[in-house]
Amino acid sequence: MGWTLSKYFFMRYVKTTIYFLVGIFTLALLIDFTENSNRLSSLPNYSVLQALSISAMRIPFIMQQIIPFVALFAAMATFISLNRKYELVVARSVGVSAWQFLFPACFGAFLFGLMTIFILNPVGAYTYNKAEEIVSTWRTGVRSDNAAIREPWMRQKTDDGDTIIGAKHISERGRVLLDASFINFNDDKTIKERFDAEKAELQDGHWLLSNVKRYALGEEPILLTEYRIPTRLRPEFVEERLASPETVPFINLPQTIKVAHSFGYSANAFSMQFNSLLALPALLVAMTLIAATVTLKFVRFGQSGMMILGGIIAGFMLYVITVLVKAFGNAGFVPPFIAAWVPVAIATFFGISFLLHKEDG
Repeated sequence: MGWTLSKYFFMRYVKTTIYFLVGIFTLALLIDFTENSNRLSSLPNYSVLQALSISAMRIPFIMQQIIPFVALFAAMATFISLNRKYELVVARSVGVSAWQFLFPACFGAFLFGLMTIFILNPVGAYTYNKAEEIVSTWRTGVRSDNAAIREPWMRQKTDDGDTIIGAKHISERGRVLLDASFINFNDDKTIKERFDAEKAELQDGHWLLSNVKRYALGEEPILLTEYRIPTRLRPEFVEERLASPETVPFINLPQTIKVAHSFGYSANAFSMQFNSLLALPALLVAMTLIAATVTLKFVRFGQSGMMILGGIIAGFMLYVITVLVKAFGNAGFVPPFIAAWVPVAIATFFGISFLLHKEDG
């Protein structure tokens, strides 16, 4: 297949993908803006323009979750359009095989995956964190570095016993927790007391809690201006323990994993996120192959609705399996590398095998 025809098919795929991205961005923006308006309208510094800006900053981060479906639907729409205009029929009649006109779409999907990793992911992580900083400032007056928490609780051990720590926001690279809770345990693992603090600052050898409410079994809640809880934690560990892997840019993930390992933390979630992003271009290619299995066959009166529905279901099943295996990888039941790549490899081999059967017998 010549360069001109390859470029034509490639540009058709690119244009269709852009249309889907613009449409999904607009729809997601409207939905997120509506939700933010209901959630943030009572805050003192709220304004419609700022709420719209916050939603716009959050959308790149949200869109990363639906990129595989964008690749699937863009490929299906491209092939259906080419079939309806008899362009694939003409290409086949001059000896162009399905593999030749599939290559531009697969190459476009691969580039789409690379752009997601190196452009959309860093931009989404940065703008999402900035949006959460603004919301945190509205709520507490204190800037928050990261409001998205993967695991809201972590444990610390001291001579005074075990303490479970949770927070809704972290600030100053892990030195400050906002809306924090500290639960102290007795030696027999029963709860001793709980402290809910508006702010907890990590100082040398202790947490300094401000505006605290203390709860203990059989006692009335007590309001305290300040309270100190001993600790051996360092700010770097606190940030790595509470930070969400999705909010860490791809280029920073290797260093994040290294730091987490230095503190004895398994970093399964960070490793899973890193390998999932590495596998994303291959996943988009697999989605394109799945789309091809149900849209390349020419039908005089249009594509069969059942075939298209089957392609959508197959893509959805691949996505669900990928998310499910990712959860096993996050929990450490499956090595992150295997959890990220095996579903993609199986889907790719399935798509190639099905197309070989249909196109080459």
